[in-house]
Amino acid sequence: MFIVLIDYTAPVEEVDYLLADHAKWLDRHFGAGEFLAAGRRAPHSGCVIVTRPMPQVKLEAILAANPIVQRRLAQFRIIEFNATRTAPELRLVNEALVV
Repeated sequence: MFIVLIDYTAPVEEVDYLLADHAKWLDRHFGAGEFLAAGRRAPHSGCVIVTRPMPQVKLEAILAANPIVQRRLAQFRIIEFNATRTAPELRLVNEALVV
């Protein structure tokens, strides 16, 4: 699984112009089952995305297609982790725990 930290590199006011496109991008990847959770960071300096397990190169390609990243208004950091414990609700999405 991955945690993605998206850090804005431009003022929030500039990023706000692309939020509709960013929301469509998120919808596409939630619909494909690739993203599990997403939301704004507090304070609003970027966002966080939790993904299903996938090859990291695939995730990097997905993130590079984010309209905010494409316009160089943000950059991303990827943190990979192996969830060895999850709440029962997440066991269905954590391939590492599927027996």
